[in-house]
Amino acid sequence: MEVMTDAEWREFVMTGTRTGKLAVARADGRPHVTPIWFVLDGDDVVFNTGETGVKGKALQRDPRATLCVDDDRAPYAFVMIEGEVTISSDLDDLIKWASVIGGRYMGQDRAGEFGERNGVPGELLVRLRIDRVVAIRNIAA
Repeated sequence: MEVMTDAEWREFVMTGTRTGKLAVARADGRPHVTPIWFVLDGDDVVFNTGETGVKGKALQRDPRATLCVDDDRAPYAFVMIEGEVTISSDLDDLIKWASVIGGRYMGQDRAGEFGERNGVPGELLVRLRIDRVVAIRNIAA
């Protein structure tokens, strides 16, 4: 096993269309994990979610979250990011970042389509501030 450097884990999480698995706590304390599309913006992980879904409600109540991004092919690797979120419903920011995220996962030719679809009232722009990172590669080497 090898620990990734800061530059290595940042490249790893932004490679291709790897999804993140976001963990939040439900109101009763049970964990809730869902896959998300995301991008890095400096020391923030940026994604959007609906304000009335489990993720949106949980993050509005408790800003703590953990994101895991992994490579499920041998020799295996993962990056776990912990931090607290800030949330915005500013439509200009939502459209901008939903377009950036849509471009990453669906291609630049469809970025605007996803920006318009996800940059609407009822959606939240979430920034997970990176406080702690565990990044390991070559787990089975």
